[in-house]
Amino acid sequence: MASTARILIVDDEPHLRTMLAATLERQNYQTVQAAGIHETFQLLDRQHFDLVLTDMVMREGNGITLLERLRIDHPQTPVVIVTALQDINIAITAMRKGAYDYLLKPFERDELLKAVRGALQHHQSLRESETYQQNLEQIVHARTDLLHQAMDDLERSYDITLEALGDALDLKDSETEGHSKRVTAYTIALARAMGVPSDQVKVIARGAFLHDIGKMAIPDAILRKPGKLTLAEQILMREHCERGYNILRKIPFLSEAAEIVYTHQEHYDGSGYPRGLSGADIPIGSRIFAIADTLDAITSDRPYRGAKSFDVARLEILRCSGTQFDPAAVEVFLKIPNELWVELRTEITAQLPQFSSLEPPQVVAQAR
Repeated sequence: MASTARILIVDDEPHLRTMLAATLERQNYQTVQAAGIHETFQLLDRQHFDLVLTDMVMREGNGITLLERLRIDHPQTPVVIVTALQDINIAITAMRKGAYDYLLKPFERDELLKAVRGALQHHQSLRESETYQQNLEQIVHARTDLLHQAMDDLERSYDITLEALGDALDLKDSETEGHSKRVTAYTIALARAMGVPSDQVKVIARGAFLHDIGKMAIPDAILRKPGKLTLAEQILMREHCERGYNILRKIPFLSEAAEIVYTHQEHYDGSGYPRGLSGADIPIGSRIFAIADTLDAITSDRPYRGAKSFDVARLEILRCSGTQFDPAAVEVFLKIPNELWVELRTEITAQLPQFSSLEPPQVVAQAR
């Protein structure tokens, strides 16, 4: 630092400036002189200095004014005050304004050099600290990016695994082939239209996609029975909500989605199962899913009837507003044109072999 440090000497007495400059230059410091505050400001605007050595009282301004300016424009540049005023209040004011040290005239050469070395070391420490902080922030930022990328990759691998589970369920229950993907797309569209935050939409989507995962534990004889189920079979079939919940709740990644699996057959008026929840006690994702599930059920072929139109589905959902469905969700649903649901169904049907994410086709953006 001694061979490269640049020191600005500010004093309106030429002989004192020259004396200070000579003393410092003999120590290999580089010096620049200024006769007043105005000239000092001009130099500071054009050049970099490692230290400012300034008189306190001058005909043109004073050291306090300079300190205040440096504190704003060059906060890391240390300042050493040199003055003949032996007033402790002035010293305290100078230190509060940011001066590194305070020398009283007349002073010894060693006093001056000690103050200069201390101020320059302080300046160097600040620069090293700033550099370290910048490097640390860059390292943290880079590692954070890597972590986010790893988490995104992990999340994608999870979703691929979920899709495989959904496909396996569709194969087990061939009557509803593609149902999981369609109802997920419908759920996402309606959730976005209702203003659900994007991170929560992902949770809801996973719950919608895996809503029937508990049916994997239901015997095929019941699941594929063409006729009406007996009361005992109905009770067993209803267990799929809790069974699905118990499968997923132990997986941290799916713990929130598991709640939707558990409650997707609850009704707004409390007449659903398995716990008879009502109103806001039912998660918003399940209230949204209930509409999407009914929409797909009505507009899909079943062994006991053919698919009906989206207009018929719309009327049925409206009829059940306040009983099976959340009226607020129904209100938003009715504002979405049937064309969106038709386009979604068409897109998903065409993409069934390669549909590989929990995001529906881009036409969902129309529902935002």
